[in-house]
Amino acid sequence: MRRPFIALAVLAACGLSLPATAQDIQERTIRFGHLNNTDHPTSTGVRKFAEIVAAKSGGKIKVQEFASSQLGNELQQQSAMQGGVQEMFVASTTSLAGVVKEFGVFDFPFLFSNSNQADAMVDGPLGKMLAGRLAEKGIVILGFFDLGARNVTNSKRPITRAEDLDGLKLRVIPNPVFLDTFKTFKANPVPMAFAELFGALESKAVDGQENPYSVILSNKFYEVNKYVSATNHVIAMNPVQISKRFWDRLSPAEQKLLQDAVIEAQTFQRTVSREAASKALVELKAKGMQFNEIAPAEMARMRAAVKPVHDKFAASYDPAVMTLFRSELERVAKL
Repeated sequence: MRRPFIALAVLAACGLSLPATAQDIQERTIRFGHLNNTDHPTSTGVRKFAEIVAAKSGGKIKVQEFASSQLGNELQQQSAMQGGVQEMFVASTTSLAGVVKEFGVFDFPFLFSNSNQADAMVDGPLGKMLAGRLAEKGIVILGFFDLGARNVTNSKRPITRAEDLDGLKLRVIPNPVFLDTFKTFKANPVPMAFAELFGALESKAVDGQENPYSVILSNKFYEVNKYVSATNHVIAMNPVQISKRFWDRLSPAEQKLLQDAVIEAQTFQRTVSREAASKALVELKAKGMQFNEIAPAEMARMRAAVKPVHDKFAASYDPAVMTLFRSELERVAKL
């Protein structure tokens, strides 16, 4: 009769967790919102997460996807999540800069040469440091989905050099780094909610916008913009966020279940997203968009032009964050 108790004691002494019991997992429904359409890799990641959670919880925890800004725009959903009204949300790091301003470092233009570098940055010490500062603001980050490299589209002309951006009215995410980046190239950046973008392009209220290929395809921007240029100015990662109010109500077993599910879904989503980007570009060309790349020498010139943007915002950020940021940038540059 004593053997089960001895076994439990040994497990505890070794610091090993006990398997979750039925009481550890409660019946719950998670509303998971995002901005993209259901044919976008973000949606694929959310559905994969829902599938994993259902399997791991024996069907007790249900994840309901709300795509295409059904629960509001980026800032509205973020606010709802902080208030505990919405359980989960995935969107750009950009919106988090309004909560912890140092998240703006991920929007610095021309940081990365490839997606492996971006992964290493958000998965590493810097990503963990910044995520840790969000808890007191009501947000817990469980991982990062891939959004992809952001590229400029417009209805006026191809972008082959910095000067081609001069005078273009471009919708950008409402973020100071993006605004200053495009002002550097003498464009006219217009901050605007994503849900309003197609209508603005259609009515010519703006000439263009900047987003990854999968977003451009999924939202049919090829219907209202002719030119797509491989500026690759930001490789964007989307933090998978959960309301801290909701998180704190979960048992340790439930928290581990959700955390593990996000990491598993994240690996899957990143692969799908990067494959989809290549396919999306092929489709955009097939639908009539004129594609052009930017020569390496011109890309280097554009990178040098925006260094003052980096310096300006770096000066206003916590020095501890910037010290880690610079060391991490050196580390990931080797990947």
